[in-house]
Amino acid sequence: MTPPLPASPDGADRAFQVDLRGLVDLLSHHLYSSPRVYLRELLQNAVDALTARRGLEPDAPDGAFGIRLFADGSVVRVEDDGVGLSEADVHTFLATIGRSSKRADGIAEQRGDFIGQFGIGLLSCFLVADEIHVLSRSARTPDAPAVEWRGHGDGSYSVRTLPASARPRPGTTVTLTPRSDTGEWTRPDQVHALGRHFGSLLRHPVSFSDGTAGAPTVSVNPEPAPWARTYPTPGSRSRALAAYGEEVFGFAPLDTIELDLPAVGLKGIACVLPEAVPAGRRHGHRVHVKGMLLSEQADEILPEWAFFVRCVIDAESLRPTASRESLYEDDTLAAVRDALAERLREWIARAAASDPELLGRFLQAHHLAVKSLAVHDDEILRLLLPWLPFETTDGHTTLDEFARTHRTVLVTSSVEEFRQVAAIASAAGLGVVNGGYTYDRELVHRLPEIRPEASVADLDPATLTAHLDPVDRETELAASAYLALARDALAVFDCDVALRTFHPASAPALLVDSREARHERTRSQLAREQEGGLWGDILGALRQEAPRAQLILNQLNPLVRTAVAIDEPELARTSAEALYGQAALLSRRPLRPAESSLINRSFLDLLAHALRKDS
Repeated sequence: MTPPLPASPDGADRAFQVDLRGLVDLLSHHLYSSPRVYLRELLQNAVDALTARRGLEPDAPDGAFGIRLFADGSVVRVEDDGVGLSEADVHTFLATIGRSSKRADGIAEQRGDFIGQFGIGLLSCFLVADEIHVLSRSARTPDAPAVEWRGHGDGSYSVRTLPASARPRPGTTVTLTPRSDTGEWTRPDQVHALGRHFGSLLRHPVSFSDGTAGAPTVSVNPEPAPWARTYPTPGSRSRALAAYGEEVFGFAPLDTIELDLPAVGLKGIACVLPEAVPAGRRHGHRVHVKGMLLSEQADEILPEWAFFVRCVIDAESLRPTASRESLYEDDTLAAVRDALAERLREWIARAAASDPELLGRFLQAHHLAVKSLAVHDDEILRLLLPWLPFETTDGHTTLDEFARTHRTVLVTSSVEEFRQVAAIASAAGLGVVNGGYTYDRELVHRLPEIRPEASVADLDPATLTAHLDPVDRETELAASAYLALARDALAVFDCDVALRTFHPASAPALLVDSREARHERTRSQLAREQEGGLWGDILGALRQEAPRAQLILNQLNPLVRTAVAIDEPELARTSAEALYGQAALLSRRPLRPAESSLINRSFLDLLAHALRKDS
């Protein structure tokens, strides 16, 4: 390590050509997420310098140039064997620290990413230090002198030229004197941890030392990325990639998908989550650019439907934003996103074709993600629709199996409609699928595309009631007085009452209530509330004949047979209200305030009647 040199009395103080304090405040509050990025920026600067040095000396052996980190609690140093800076470079770029060199004519062509990122990286050091010392020697000229630059938090800096012996080899050393309040980010153990966090996949050797006597220098990146290593067998490679995914993400992947896009120099893995996760949760993909960790929350590299995987990728051609904590949304990123999505589709297709056990475990955990994909992807629809689970009147089963039993597949438009009719429809031999969950109704309607012999139709009240057996004429006449009282009692709910026979006999009543009927009732209620006003006239004009809700009483149920024989009008009305309330509760839909009141009132009235009868 090259120790910091004392400040030269001959180095005249100069001022940065920017408002340094304002820029540091901008960085800390708006650009960077944490002060810890200072080490990432210095590592990136060193990598850029090594890349430029390799361009000058392409025949140098692998590992000839490296990066060395040092932290002992009082200073933090980052030293590289890169291209270095000449005195002219220092005056040109460090004097205008924070200005993007890509805006200067000819500089982008001269230095590429190296110079452009150096100013930004050095500026980030003021997040943790009030003084920065840079000692550099250019590799472009064999006898180049060393150049020393000192920057201070008050906006001043000094530059001086030193003999080549001040730095025997080309490269750059950046030394920080941390502020007392930044120990969280500059302690030796933290510097080592940050080095591994940001630089574990860097191609250049990176080492760390804390200056402890006898303590060895440790490697920050001792091995290449797991996908870049050689393995004796495909099985050992798969196990190694899965182990790496578990180390990074903290879960054992259901499977590991290798990602390789040579056109953009992208390699990595996608780890399939073993359990379902909410679709809105942040994905947590880790993106490295040229080996440097850019982001741990790069949601933009995959489409939203791919929330069943977590990715680690390393790419050459993706562009970071100014903060280098996310990716710039451009055509390259869009193409990468589409290509990675295609890799996931291919994995699903392979599992469907050759590994049904894996596919079953995958669908058990992630059927919602697959359904969202199948809605818009015909190939995934063809491959996986027969495998996807749905809630039906036969229980949770696949559409393929369900369609073998039921020639016509009926589908509800909501969960509550399915719950209203499931038991009755099952007893009547109807095959009904719950279409109330996300994507399910649309997917069920696409079943004939995969199984042309299958027929799919929406379930409506008329379909269900047509499968309920009517009672004989004598029974209907005997119950007519009760049915009239019941219709009058339930008129406030726009509900008709009918008597039928259906199974199971234990169900006393079924409330059939279509979406159209509920919509019409809501409109009628609004019209009544606005009666006499403009909106009341408009809503009244819109009123139309719509299917009413229907309370269907089950003649096979002993309680119903007793109720229809009641000759006391008030008790008959109360029993009808109670049957309506019980059927509404069984439908599991939200109750309106009037329905809740009716249930309470009918219960208390029946209780009072029972008590009077016993007294």
